[in-house]
Amino acid sequence: MIRFDDIGARHGRQILFVGASAAIHRGEKVGLVGPNGAGKSTLFRYIVREEEPDEGSVVVDRGVTLGYFRQDFGEMSGRSVVEEVMDGAGPVSDVARELKELEGALADPDRYSDALIERYGDVQARFDSLGGYALEGRAREILAGLGFRDAVVDGPVEALSGGWRARVALARILLMRPDALLLDEPTNHLDLESMIWLENFLRQYDGALLMTSHDREFMNRLCNRILEIDGGELNSYSGNYDFYEKQRQIAEVQQQASYERQQAMLKKEIAFIERFKARASHAAQVQSRVKKLDKIDRVEPPRRREARRFEFRPAPRSGDDVARVAKVDKAYGDLVIYRGFDFAVRRRERWCVMGVNGAGKSTLLKMVAGASQPDRGDVQLGAGVKLGYFAQHSMDVLDADKTVWQSIVEAFPRSPEGQLRNLAGCFGFPGDDVEKSVRVLSGGERARLVLALMLYDPPNFLVLDEPTNHLDLATKEMLIEALADFDGTMLFVSHDRHFLARLSNRVLELTPEGPHLYGGGYTEYVASSGHEAPGLH
Repeated sequence: MIRFDDIGARHGRQILFVGASAAIHRGEKVGLVGPNGAGKSTLFRYIVREEEPDEGSVVVDRGVTLGYFRQDFGEMSGRSVVEEVMDGAGPVSDVARELKELEGALADPDRYSDALIERYGDVQARFDSLGGYALEGRAREILAGLGFRDAVVDGPVEALSGGWRARVALARILLMRPDALLLDEPTNHLDLESMIWLENFLRQYDGALLMTSHDREFMNRLCNRILEIDGGELNSYSGNYDFYEKQRQIAEVQQQASYERQQAMLKKEIAFIERFKARASHAAQVQSRVKKLDKIDRVEPPRRREARRFEFRPAPRSGDDVARVAKVDKAYGDLVIYRGFDFAVRRRERWCVMGVNGAGKSTLLKMVAGASQPDRGDVQLGAGVKLGYFAQHSMDVLDADKTVWQSIVEAFPRSPEGQLRNLAGCFGFPGDDVEKSVRVLSGGERARLVLALMLYDPPNFLVLDEPTNHLDLATKEMLIEALADFDGTMLFVSHDRHFLARLSNRVLELTPEGPHLYGGGYTEYVASSGHEAPGLH
């Protein structure tokens, strides 16, 4: 359906692709991976003809319809949420608009005619054949799956936040039912329930799927092939993301072994040539070996991606009682979040908090961190507790006029420069990237900077509200590995199942019937409860 034929491209001095080729076939679910800046979004733009490669071609089979979801989805206003979704549903939306115009014309006595009636019949038949009369029902079903309440669906789209508008844009693409779906980070603004619904939806989709995602488990469950951008080439691996990682490691080991064998052979041959090149009796042998070396295809050493590892400095030991919530009431107007809520956190426990939107997950973290107060009851931290709190609004306290490096150095003025540069590199600011202004950083980059500043001088109690939002796979894996070695206590909310499974050893599930506590981590919670998220039963 889609082919990349020997494409080459560069952006300024950066080479993106060199003779890269690949194909995507009907029914395949392909995950597109590669480092930041490797050209993943560029490939999407090639497919939809927003850009052209410098060399080679990108071919989409005739008649193939494309649905492209990306983060910059444009303005939305003047319609209800469901109308906005239906308006972007491809050919059926165009037919629906014409049908509405014809209905208006037929209601006007001055425009009424037999030709108009005939055209209305043709358009109505076309609308029916495209499933137009079921369109609104399907739109509402998709919106419900993506977490929209009924009252919001019929409300104005301009009243939504950016994250919810992204869900509207995604719903619009899913309603299209195109032959090929191009999804660039579709899970960025989804909670766990919506992500699992999307997984199931895409699993049943029979067209071609090409997607990027920072969610490892999402890729594992959906992809049957991984397309990797590596050094300007497109490398294909059958299987899901975990299988790709294993195969890539095996290929690196094999290439390293081949490289070392060839280097040993070359060293031996060159030594012979150097030793006997001045002897006439060996001239034929020397010449033969020189010609042999000229014809050899040189094996390149494997391109190794530098995997940085962040190691916590020792944190002060807290008391055994880290936090206690006693008989807490909390409400926002008529919406009661907690009533008589009791909860305790002990040293070295790692609590993940589960619950549907509005259950009070972030509210609990805010109260424990002292960013919000209960209406009644008491929230206390234990003796010797040094708290570190990460929330999405934490990024707002960064000074936009400073660079990344200035932000780090001013936070830790007495620390050695080498340690601080290693810290910056671990969190995705290697080399000259530390000179970036905070003002121009993306949401993910700001999140990485805040985490770096919080974790360098480690607290012994981490309260984390969606710490992995917008983090790329490599940074997310680095953070998980670092937190796995963290010797303190954690209370966190996350929609990343890999993060939840690796780091939790306790689960607090908030439900309308009250809190449920589980002694094991997220994996045990799934086995015990029979569902992956509280909103899925």
